[in-house]
Amino acid sequence: MKKAATRPTAPRSVTPLLLACATVVLGACAPGGHGASDRSRSAALAEPEAFSLLDRRPFRQPVFTPERRRALEGDLAAARAAFDADPASEEASIWVGRRLAYLGRHREAVEWYTRALERFPESPRLLRHRGHRFITLRRFDEAFSDLERAATIVLERGIPDEVEPDGAPNASGAPRSTLHSNIQYHLGLAAYLRGEFARAALVWDNAVRTMAMNDDTLVAFAYWRFNARTRLGHETVAMSELEGIRPDMDILENFAYHRLLLVFKGERSEAWALDAARAPGVGGGGAVDDATTSYGLANRRLTRFDLAGATALMERLVASDQWAAFGFIAAEVDLVRLRRGELNPEPATPGADDTIRQWQRQRR
Repeated sequence: MKKAATRPTAPRSVTPLLLACATVVLGACAPGGHGASDRSRSAALAEPEAFSLLDRRPFRQPVFTPERRRALEGDLAAARAAFDADPASEEASIWVGRRLAYLGRHREAVEWYTRALERFPESPRLLRHRGHRFITLRRFDEAFSDLERAATIVLERGIPDEVEPDGAPNASGAPRSTLHSNIQYHLGLAAYLRGEFARAALVWDNAVRTMAMNDDTLVAFAYWRFNARTRLGHETVAMSELEGIRPDMDILENFAYHRLLLVFKGERSEAWALDAARAPGVGGGGAVDDATTSYGLANRRLTRFDLAGATALMERLVASDQWAAFGFIAAEVDLVRLRRGELNPEPATPGADDTIRQWQRQRR
């Protein structure tokens, strides 16, 4: 997802470290065996999950409260037990990987998915989840490759869409995303992080035009599509695509995206969005929401040539501990580009978007 040495996503000196830190010697988390010793588990905890694209600062697993850690480890134990009971189950394999990722054990999750893909090599669901975690680990080319392959398999085999159950349910307990929407959402994000804004906009535009979406899914796609459009200088088009964004939308999860779109429309202020993201209660109070909001406002400033204002927001963001948040990752990528003087996107490779266009034609 591999031209890492020429992409603006990681300096040359960082890429080998990113690849090295993704190799996990933990037979415990691979299909077919998970009896890791305490010593090997402690060694894994001591190793960084990833490194900053800016300064090679190591990123490690999050610190949870004892209660939260017990709950997450209980979920992982239950997922492992389900896998042990039915090791031929693709679903059971997916849930072990998801539970590892919820604990911040992203390298183990990638290794788990990789071994599961040896058993289910044409699984778009496994490819979708591994692609997501490749993004977390700053391995954008591999992420794009996995997600494009998942989209191709779905297209060529006519695999129907399905609701994707939540591992961390919203307050209503109603899942809001699907297999197809998650593939397309993360595929576009991988392209965006590679600096391919036109390709990213094409992915998200296709999804908005061809998929049935609830309001949470719609604002997620609309937010990132707006960012890509404005980075290409297509602000008039980007603004026209916000006509359906309203304050009274049925949002259960993506509050920050929704608020940012209202800011982009000129219906709310930046200060309102930041205050709401940091307020306690449903729809605010989360560090991830703060990261999302900070990046969204920083990107808005970038496209308005306020480089100082954009840089200030992004530098505050990357000093936080939310290194796995997409807003944090995007801020790192943009700060690297700013420091290199390479903020403009690279042109997409001609002919590389055939799968996206085929998907669009098929679903019209």
